[in-house]
Amino acid sequence: MSGQDLTDRLGHLDDVDLYRQLAAASQATREDLLRTPVSLARGLDDGFRMRPHLRVIGEAFVGVARGDYDRLLIVTPPQVGKSTSVAEWGPFWWLCTYPQDKVAVASYSDDLALRRGKVIRDLVDEHGHEYGLHVKDGSGAAKDWDLATGGGVRSVGVGAGLTGFSVNLLVVDDPHKDRADAESSRMRQAVHDWYSSTALKRLQPDRNAVVIILTRWHPDDLAGRRLAEEGRLEEGGRWKVVHLPAIADPKFGIDPLGRQPGDPLPHPKIRTRDRAALLAWWHDMKRTSIVRDWHALGQGDPQPSEGALVSAELLRQLRDRGEGVEPQKIAVAVDPSGGGRDTAGVVGGFLGDDNRVWITHDWSGVMSSAEWSTAACRLAHETNAAIIYVETNYGGDMCELAINTSWETLQRDGEIPPKKLKPMVQTVRAKQGKLLRAEPIAQQMIQDRVRLRGVFPDLEHEWSHWMPTDPMSPGRIDASVYLVYGLLPEAGGAAVVHAPLAQRPNPAGPGAAISYTRSFGSGGR
Repeated sequence: MSGQDLTDRLGHLDDVDLYRQLAAASQATREDLLRTPVSLARGLDDGFRMRPHLRVIGEAFVGVARGDYDRLLIVTPPQVGKSTSVAEWGPFWWLCTYPQDKVAVASYSDDLALRRGKVIRDLVDEHGHEYGLHVKDGSGAAKDWDLATGGGVRSVGVGAGLTGFSVNLLVVDDPHKDRADAESSRMRQAVHDWYSSTALKRLQPDRNAVVIILTRWHPDDLAGRRLAEEGRLEEGGRWKVVHLPAIADPKFGIDPLGRQPGDPLPHPKIRTRDRAALLAWWHDMKRTSIVRDWHALGQGDPQPSEGALVSAELLRQLRDRGEGVEPQKIAVAVDPSGGGRDTAGVVGGFLGDDNRVWITHDWSGVMSSAEWSTAACRLAHETNAAIIYVETNYGGDMCELAINTSWETLQRDGEIPPKKLKPMVQTVRAKQGKLLRAEPIAQQMIQDRVRLRGVFPDLEHEWSHWMPTDPMSPGRIDASVYLVYGLLPEAGGAAVVHAPLAQRPNPAGPGAAISYTRSFGSGGR
């Protein structure tokens, strides 16, 4: 309808009809904004930047309000808008929907919780009249105020009391201040005790929702304890979990945003379609964080530091530029994807004239057989490797064929000179569990027989956090194990067998942990 047509039509309406139509349109707009907390924020705050992950968080918040579940856990990296969306706009939206409800907002400090409470009150003062919300006369306390409709908000630090305050919605925003706080067993237990003995005991039978939003710090932080004790919704437990790592990883299951492995998480201050800028942002966070902080804060995957193969501190000590060390034998090792795991380990390194193995490259990632074999060939070409070790537990002869095919393809495409000889391919077969294979290499690290020529956050994380009880089988560990076994055979003793030819009998007998066979292609040497 044109502007003139609309003017003509309105001209035939009396004032009462016009008012009714405008009021109906205004009501429809208000109701439309109330679809989720983030749609409300987008409609009322010009500075609020909608992003796909915030939309998912908003929809999950609606689910807990609707009663689809009564416990919601949201895990993201820091500074992506979760607290603004859930701890500020979330309670305001809840009061617009349930104006008689009581909302408690808690955080690691009274000051932070009070700031959240003030923002919620400011939203009521500025926009509440559109939804029938007004602060009750005489309710002036900044941390504890009521609505004329019966609802209200109390803001407290974790550990503070909620005496005399009934709670329909409890929002816990970052219950742990920092790593030191989260790693203190005393401080962690204080948070758990407060949650159990104080916070939960104020919930009401008509509506009793709990929403926890946090950046992870420790396996036994509030999120970890709740999941350990009450479980995830999809596994028959109680908690709806929205886990949004900085970089999508299949180890966390189906991504809430439908991202493919390696895709970045959106950020409120970066355009969603600017993938390069998003990756650069998260990779910079990864580069400037210690390994355990990246995996805990960035990926929401904290791991215990006790009981692992080696310590993170040892791995830091093993980092060395290796200046003056001459390579004696250069190799690439591959642990292919397969056997229920999507991540392939592709690691490069050399045996130096100091009789140490130097790990120089980690090109591991989520890859198909064509992709990991191509990566291995490219790395072998780049480093001038003489040999490629490849595990054949799940792929058999197909692993060797994949490497041969990728080498020929790269030569045909001009990435590798046509006359360059293909490295020897030495197949590896693991016959015992990862722990028995990896422990001798961990011992070589302790004895300073293995060095890292650079910083490898993901590889170091796997070595310093993998536990024998973990269901995942990290490819980077196995690839680096095969690299060291191949370049430093004495590392495995009788557990490793090097057979010059495939048909030669295994001198170590049937008890060998890993057996090697060599195959020579047209470019073998």
